[in-house]
Amino acid sequence: MAAAVCNTSVCRLLRFAFVMILLLHYVTSAKKKAVSKKDSTVKLEGKVKQLLDWNLRKPIINLNGDKFREYVKSSPRNYSIIVMFTALQPQRQCQVCRQGHEEYEIVASSWRSSSDYSSRVFFTMVDFDEGPDVFQAMKLNSAPLFVHFPPTGKRKAQDTMDLQRTGLGAESIAKFVQDRSGVPIRVIRPPNYTVPIVMLLALGTIGLLAYFTRIDISFLYSTTNWGYAALCIIFAMSSGQMWNQIRGPPLFHKNPQTGETAYIHGSSQYQFISESYIIMALHGAITFGWILLFETAPGSRGSSKKTTAILGLVLVVGVFSLLLYIFRSKYPGYPYRFLL
Repeated sequence: MAAAVCNTSVCRLLRFAFVMILLLHYVTSAKKKAVSKKDSTVKLEGKVKQLLDWNLRKPIINLNGDKFREYVKSSPRNYSIIVMFTALQPQRQCQVCRQGHEEYEIVASSWRSSSDYSSRVFFTMVDFDEGPDVFQAMKLNSAPLFVHFPPTGKRKAQDTMDLQRTGLGAESIAKFVQDRSGVPIRVIRPPNYTVPIVMLLALGTIGLLAYFTRIDISFLYSTTNWGYAALCIIFAMSSGQMWNQIRGPPLFHKNPQTGETAYIHGSSQYQFISESYIIMALHGAITFGWILLFETAPGSRGSSKKTTAILGLVLVVGVFSLLLYIFRSKYPGYPYRFLL
């Protein structure tokens, strides 16, 4: 009987000890979680404060390898972050990188000066020469590239901007940011007064010279001269010169890896200055071909009509085929072709 009572008492003591151990473990775990949550909150607040401080100094935050791992890859994060991977050093000879950086800075400045500015999204940049380890970790072998890192979860394929499809314009970058982070950004481009000032000075100089030197202005009444001027304006506008004035693209692009030089951009949303000159020359050649064909029309005078007609036909057919070939290279889905 005494043994049974002893066993019962021992069992109760063991049960009590087991319950106390469980309770102690629960309290300790809850305390650790609370401390961990508090530390995480403090760490997050410190990261956001530091990013805001950097952002007040510059619209684009420069990151090296350590900063990239701390503020982009590590948790916790409650903000979206846009990273431009680029190569801006002169020895890289990346004209597209410079153009992309200018457009990217316009978007970042527009966001920083917006009334809706907050810590929801930050614009950062990693240069290849300052963070080669980042490029290696991200398995990148080309630049520029724009990538969105969401606050939570893994990145998706849509978080990498498709530059071949959208181009490098500030409006395209802002749309990409809105689609991925949900933050709308109204792009505000700084005014460029260079062109109107130069035009006013040129017109004023010509007017003063004409007034003081009494220059003969009978050429202004020539329909031929006005025709040439109209053709020049048409060639300039149809080749995208106005787009060049607005966007300021580079003359051409030299691939830093292969050394190849591209004079025509592969996207339908972007172009180089050299591409405009090429299209302008092709339009001029087609126009000249039509003029030659017109000169050989029935009733026109001339002894070498046949040669002129063949040359005009070759120019119209050949150059138009080349123009259509370039168009198809920028619009891969275009179904029509001619000769080439």
